Amino acid sequence: MIKRFKKDAPVFFDYKDVKTLQRYINVYGQIEPVAKTGLSAKQQRQLAGAIKRARHLAMMPFVAQG
Repeated sequence: MIKRFKKDAPVFFDYKDVKTLQRYINVYGQIEPVAKTGLSAKQQRQLAGAIKRARHLAMMPFVAQG
């Protein structure tokens, strides 16, 4: 179950917090859409940037296992 945030709540996604970021990745390794995460557009962009940064630094895989 994905934790839903309030639209106006200030949320900061840290690229070093891989455990939190993995909650927003589906089984295929894709970033979950806004409809499923419940984040605002700004928060979704911050999330995507943090995930991409973590992938680039090899903290997270680009594709799913298997």
